Amino acid sequence: MKNLKFVSILIIMMITGGIALIAQNSSAKPTQAQQDAWKKAEEERLHNDWPNLARFHDDNIKIGLPAANEKRIVFMGNSITEGWSNLHPDFFAGKPYVNRGISGQTTPQMLVRFSPDVINLKPAVVVILAGINDIAGNTGPSTLEMIEDNLASMAELAKNHGIAVVLSSVLPAFDFPWRPGMQPAEKVVQLNGWIKKYAETNGCIYLDYFTPMSDERHGLKTELTSDGVHPNLAGYKVMEPLVESSIQKALNVK
Repeated sequence: MKNLKFVSILIIMMITGGIALIAQNSSAKPTQAQQDAWKKAEEERLHNDWPNLARFHDDNIKIGLPAANEKRIVFMGNSITEGWSNLHPDFFAGKPYVNRGISGQTTPQMLVRFSPDVINLKPAVVVILAGINDIAGNTGPSTLEMIEDNLASMAELAKNHGIAVVLSSVLPAFDFPWRPGMQPAEKVVQLNGWIKKYAETNGCIYLDYFTPMSDERHGLKTELTSDGVHPNLAGYKVMEPLVESSIQKALNVK
């Protein structure tokens, strides 16, 4: 039963982010056979449902619209967002927080699923944390301008539907364990500069995770991560007061 559950988790994760996410949340390492089976299933899903619209389809129906006076907050992102609920579920418990992170995803995939996974849920605020997997080339080569266009499109869609927007900085990353040698650090710095400027000039809240979590190499501080990309519990505890402060600012503006 334990192995079956493990394989089920593998199947719903993305190729380039899921294994790392599992590794940080479990002492068990996937076998080669498990990885091969998961990759095959994932490749089939990518052909049939590239943005993974099916992932939250049933849950979106189940949670329905916000209750009266509920200030729902949707977290849109990748494995860093998805892993948050897994590694520190208490942060989400008892709050109107909806986690819509999918491991390994890039901004074009998020943009495609933005309507069902964000807009249709009628949140008061959306917190967007995205871009690192684009830099890693998870769904093919991507320029910073392409990432910026997708982030801007998500922000515009949200604002057009009366949803306040928190645009998060990309977390520091000196290297990618699944794709070493890409030297992402300076690209992250450049992208964050654009995100900050866009937020300030377009009525969004800029959430700066980068500054308190970055080391002298513009990588993620070792005490805040297990693999150089994904936060550990200590990392999420740095992020939590920052995001809650930004959510409150967005609600006040709204």
